[in-house]
Amino acid sequence: MNEFTHKKPKFTMIDEAFKCNVCGTKVEPLEYTARDHCLKCLCSKHVDNNPGDRANKCHGVLKPIAIEPHKNDNYKIVYRCTKCGIIKRNKAANNDNFNLMLKIMSNPESL
Repeated sequence: MNEFTHKKPKFTMIDEAFKCNVCGTKVEPLEYTARDHCLKCLCSKHVDNNPGDRANKCHGVLKPIAIEPHKNDNYKIVYRCTKCGIIKRNKAANNDNFNLMLKIMSNPESL
């Protein structure tokens, strides 16, 4: 590959409703970007290698363990998979449970 070769995008836009496997909340699409976690308990499911590709076979629960500042006064949720232990980061959504985010910020787990 040289500097003029374009890489294949690593983000597949999938913004669909789902039922959270952890707390049972019905999660609606965001309609401005891909929804990848529950807005109530903030958990996700380990299904992607790259966002939206659904290529990972682990399917463990991605449990939020920390919250990191992100650009423009936003946050990233740091996850650890309860099955394989991988650490992942995803952008927080505008309607995420901010009280839970504050609780996680005040008592993050070590990476």
